[in-house]
Amino acid sequence: MIELKNVYKSVKTAGEKTFLLRDINLNIKEGEFVSIMGPSGSGKSTLLNVIGMLDGFDEGEYNFLHESVHKLKEKHRSELYKKYIGFVFQAYHLIDELTVYENIETPLLYQDYKSSDRKAMVSDILDRFNIVGKKDLFPTQLSGGQQQLVGIARALIAKPKLLLADEPTGNLNSKQGEEIMELFSEINKEEGVTIIQVTHSEKNATYGSRIVNLLDGRLEK
Repeated sequence: MIELKNVYKSVKTAGEKTFLLRDINLNIKEGEFVSIMGPSGSGKSTLLNVIGMLDGFDEGEYNFLHESVHKLKEKHRSELYKKYIGFVFQAYHLIDELTVYENIETPLLYQDYKSSDRKAMVSDILDRFNIVGKKDLFPTQLSGGQQQLVGIARALIAKPKLLLADEPTGNLNSKQGEEIMELFSEINKEEGVTIIQVTHSEKNATYGSRIVNLLDGRLEK
């Protein structure tokens, strides 16, 4: 599903080249649940953003579902991302001015779903996540755990093949974090959604079927 070959990414700071990713070679099969670990500044989020097509890279190849991402034009890349990838962030990234219902519906507005289909899909996912009673509330009226649930519901609404999660339990207490990880495990096993998570937590990492370690932008062998 995902194949990264010799991927490098760097930034220039004060005229100096700093490598964020060095010679990344990584294959991830459909249906895997991969945890990416490493100290702060090791390139975990950068790698996730490259896989999620939010960031480009300088050298190397990236193949996603048999598409050569590194050769695609921005528009085609954006279509791929919207169709197949869901993102869950540590900071939730919900839109404060929109209700829970509207936040969850947002990804569907970028795709060709009819209004009646959108309504049915949002209703289903509200029901599944037990947040029907919260649908008319705004993000600021929710707890951290509830906001993260809404973020995950929004990421899953368009039935992505790949879910990317960047420290998804970082702002939650341990009980809420455990519930979120159990939910990920269920989505992976029962629905076959491929999941890649970045985490500092060894406990959360063990929910994955494989752990990948990064250090100074390199994958540790």
